[in-house]
Order: sequence, then C-alpha cells, then structure tokens
Amino acid sequence: MTRQGGRAAVVGAGIVGLSVAWFLQERGFEVTVLDSRGVAGGASAGNAGWVTPGMVSPLPEPGVLGYALRSLARRDSPLRVAPTALPGIARFLATFALNCTQAKWQRGVASLAGTAALAMDSYDLLKRGGVAAGLRPAAVVMAFRDTAEARPVEHELRATGAAGKGYRVSELSQRELREERSVLSARARYGLRLTGQGYLDPLAYTQSLAESFRSRGGQIRSGVRIDAVRPAIGPRLTVTGTAAEADAVEADFDVVVLAAGAWLSRLAEPVGVRLPLAAGRGYSFTVKTATPLAGPLYLPSLRIACTPVAAGMRLAGTMEFRSPDAPLDRRRIDAIIRSAQDYLEGADWGSISEVWVGPRPVTADGLPLIGATSLPGVYAAGGHGMWGMTLGPVTGRLLAEYIATGDRPAELRDFDPCR
Repeated sequence: MTRQGGRAAVVGAGIVGLSVAWFLQERGFEVTVLDSRGVAGGASAGNAGWVTPGMVSPLPEPGVLGYALRSLARRDSPLRVAPTALPGIARFLATFALNCTQAKWQRGVASLAGTAALAMDSYDLLKRGGVAAGLRPAAVVMAFRDTAEARPVEHELRATGAAGKGYRVSELSQRELREERSVLSARARYGLRLTGQGYLDPLAYTQSLAESFRSRGGQIRSGVRIDAVRPAIGPRLTVTGTAAEADAVEADFDVVVLAAGAWLSRLAEPVGVRLPLAAGRGYSFTVKTATPLAGPLYLPSLRIACTPVAAGMRLAGTMEFRSPDAPLDRRRIDAIIRSAQDYLEGADWGSISEVWVGPRPVTADGLPLIGATSLPGVYAAGGHGMWGMTLGPVTGRLLAEYIATGDRPAELRDFDPCR
C-alpha cells in the first residue's frame, strides 16, 4: 500500500534507527524517535567505525563453529561464548550451527552484496542532505604472518568482491606493508589491500545524523522504554511504554519501525519475528601512538581492527556472546592488548582511554532483519551484526522506500524479518 506521509515512530536511536527516521522524512513522514538510552546508546558509539562494503559477509561459516566451541576454555579468545550465557542463547547457538555451511555462507554473501553495493551512495545522500560529519574514503590494509595465514581471508574478500562491486584486492610485500602502515612490527610479513572502503567516528557521526534529523523537524525522546505496539482504531498503531520520569507513554502512529539493536527481539517476537538474535558484544579503546596511523588496519588472525583517531589509534575487537546489559569485562581489553602488542610498534599501552563495550545485534543466520512484520504497519530494522555502520544508512534508505511505496526493493528480498 502506498503511503503519502503520515506519523511514524522509530524505536531506537542508533545508526540504523536514525537512518530510517531521516529517510522517512525524505518521504514526507512526521517522525518521532524513541529510545530508552538516547542517541547512540547501544552499539553505535564505539568500535572501529568502519564502512567496508567489500568485507560484508555472514558471521556463520564452516570454520567459526569449531572456533567458538574451542573458545569456551579460553577467556582471551577473540570469539567468546561465556559459559554463563549458554542457557539463554542455546536456541540461537543451535540455529547458528545449522547455518555454518559453505553453501549457506555463499548464499548469504550474495544476499548482502546488493545492499552493501549501495552503502557509499547512501552516505553521499546523507551528506548532501545536511549531515555534517564526514566519511573518510580509505583502503583497508590487512596484515599477516605469512601468505598461508592470508589465504582464507583473501578467498573471502574475493568472494564478497565477486558478488558485489568487485572491490580491488592487491597483495603487499613486507616492505610495502610497512610503507602503508608504519606502526606494524616485523612480525607482519605479508599484507592485503582492499580499496573502496572508508571510516568515520561512530559517535560523532551518529550525533550528527541525529542533529540533521532534528533540524528537519524530527523529535527524539530519550529515556523512553517501549513495552508494546498494538493495533489501534482503523489502520493506526498504538505505542505504549514508560518514560524515565515514570510517566506512562501512549501515542498513535501510522507506521512503527522497530530498530532497537540487541534489544530488538523483546518487541519483535510478538509481531512474528522468530529468528533468534543475540548480543555479540564488541570492545574498543584508544591508545596514543608515536607515529600516526595512516589508515584502517586489520589483524585478521586476532580479529582486531585499528582506526586512526586524533588521539592516536582506536583498537576494536572480540565478539563476546553475553547479555547486552552485562558490565564491561576488563579482561577482554587486556586480551586485545596482549594479542596486539606483538604486531604494533610505538603504541603507548599505558595511555589507554575511551574504553567501551557495546552489544551488536547478531542473527542466527547472519543476515539482517529488514522489512514488514506480521502486524500491518510495523516494520523491523536490525540484526546487522558487525556491519551496522556499513549498512545503517542504506537500510534506512531502502526501508523508507518500502514503507512509502509498498513495493519491497529487490535488495531486501532475503531479509524478511518473518523468515
């Protein structure tokens, strides 16, 4: 059904929810964003801040299942399933395991390719529309001990590139690697360079997107916990919840979009979204460096991403399956430091600041949930895993088109929330 504007509520003020809200404004909607924490209160404030359409692929793949099982005995493993979390995510893990096949991974890569191909253009649309914070184009350099360690990663990059826009992958010798990223130690002897990518400051960008949304008449209500979405009179929807000051919240809307990140399932399950979703928590922190980091650097064997920042370098890593509201575990930061020390020179490990943990919403099949739910007028936008910054704006662009026109874009075909 074509919708010529109307009142829309978006639950979630992260990069995905705010992108949906912004593009709904472009379609003539009056939009209110509701969030219990506020702008970038979940996974959108930290981590690497990479926009890497050439690296987008599903997390479930043949090798990751055994890796996860072995991690149960290692607190410092880059992929960590906390034993205490096992009862709560047993269904997620069982479904995840069923998706860890080569055939399903390749189908997932193909499904994500069309959406990822529109990522950079979607950031350009936001820039032209007034979002002040910038995306910096840059190649991603990946460092390895030797060529054998690099081969599985190179295979994945060529698979995602072949399915998408054909991002260029080139090899780097040890000398070329050091020329590209001088912070690397002699341990890194071989590299890959992936062009056509970019990076940003995730918190600054999400705040800038929120400011642009507000400047165009949008409202953001923080400290609001939404409890339910139910049909109202006629085609309208009633959203109920509680504000921080303990006042009840109840309002009617024509459209409701659930974009609550790692907390999505609580609201989405009652409207037909059954695919298990878990919080894959990522950690990051900043250190000072003797020389500036020239661009994004990835250490695939350690699952550590390094991003240039004004203070030096931001390191992001780990995938910890645990409650999204659990406190920060300092041991995860220490594990990143121990792993990275052998690869990075000139980092002042005593200068650690901006320590952060955030819950990334990971689906059991590795594909996001974008589209209509079983309740007419209610849509889901979430489950992007590690690719929220890359796919947030294009998700908003395509979902707003779907809501406004009633025609589902081909790029969203495989992301049906009720699959």
